[in-house]
Amino acid sequence: MVKIVFTKLVPSKQLAAVNLCGILFAPKGGSITQTILHHEAIHTRQMKEMCYVFFYLWYFAEWLIRLFGKGSAYRRISFEREAYRHEHDKQYLKNRKPYDWVRYL
Repeated sequence: MVKIVFTKLVPSKQLAAVNLCGILFAPKGGSITQTILHHEAIHTRQMKEMCYVFFYLWYFAEWLIRLFGKGSAYRRISFEREAYRHEHDKQYLKNRKPYDWVRYL
């Protein structure tokens, strides 16, 4: 079960939630769908694999690199590609192999 904190610090128009070390921070008055929960659960698994700090370092480095390509840098980050691709597959985390996000580089 994931912990969800509703706060005014998360801008509701830009973000559905922010995942910090497996804790979801969501806009106060907002709602968290099953799809968002599953998407963030995939990120939490990625974070654990990379001992949290390396996840954030890699995420930021990849985002910087992707800024120089076409399209949204955020949507082309390998972690995001994996999470968006499988956010509707409820069995994905049961069958997912460690470091599967590498396939999306």
